[in-house]
Amino acid sequence: METLNERRRAVSVPGAVLAVFEFGPEPGPDVPTLLLVHGYPDDHRVFLPAIRDLARTHHVVAYDTRNAGASAVHGPGGDYSLKTLVDDAFAVLAGAGAGAVHLVGHDWGSIQGWAVVQDARAHGRIVRYTSISGPDLGHFSRWIRRRVGDPRAWPELGGQLLRSWYIAAFLVPVLPEAAWRLVLTRRYERMAKRDVGNDPVRGLALYRSNFRGRRRPAAAGRVTVPVHVVVPLKDSFLAPALVEGLESWVDDVTVTRVDSGHWWPATRPAEFAALLRHPEATP
Repeated sequence: METLNERRRAVSVPGAVLAVFEFGPEPGPDVPTLLLVHGYPDDHRVFLPAIRDLARTHHVVAYDTRNAGASAVHGPGGDYSLKTLVDDAFAVLAGAGAGAVHLVGHDWGSIQGWAVVQDARAHGRIVRYTSISGPDLGHFSRWIRRRVGDPRAWPELGGQLLRSWYIAAFLVPVLPEAAWRLVLTRRYERMAKRDVGNDPVRGLALYRSNFRGRRRPAAAGRVTVPVHVVVPLKDSFLAPALVEGLESWVDDVTVTRVDSGHWWPATRPAEFAALLRHPEATP
């Protein structure tokens, strides 16, 4: 198997040091840059099978978010708010020295990506966004509220609430930590077809920081960069219908449905890489 030319750097941000990994040629006029942001309970290694393909033609940047992998948080508690995670993404961009980039997010990385492209700092820096299995949190809340008020949509709403059971469970003290150690790690490894390779307990802070006491979300910021949303039809956690309504606040959105599960980037890396190399194509 081809050995990846991995270049590692540490990016210091308030309260944490982020482990950043670069692959492929240096960025340049003819070398586009991809910024890959993983989800929970993964770290950047979830993308490595696809990076082996992409690094032949792209400057690829991936990093462990502050709750995962080789990144480290200083002091007790730590700040895992979405605002801080967005600041981290822009710090990684600055540290990588890349110009305009194609941002790619999976799961929690996709949730962060939606917030990134609504941030004023994205102008001129993010030229395209690919979202996989991670909704904008404001859009998710609005989607739920619309269906609460429409009895015809209650079966669809009930299906999504069943898929989202784990969010409430993760907010409970102590029990989720035990569940990961006793049951959930094996379930993850079956679904993602890979070893967890990371401490899932660290990532529980994402849910506890961003879902406890959430206020009504603000109006969506207009998204002007092209957005490609990949919808795995066998996703155990997100209903395909969650993409409905995106066109009301995203100027240029394309939706691609794939016959796969939540961890499509890891289980179908060739399809994932092909989509990123040729965003206009359908895998």
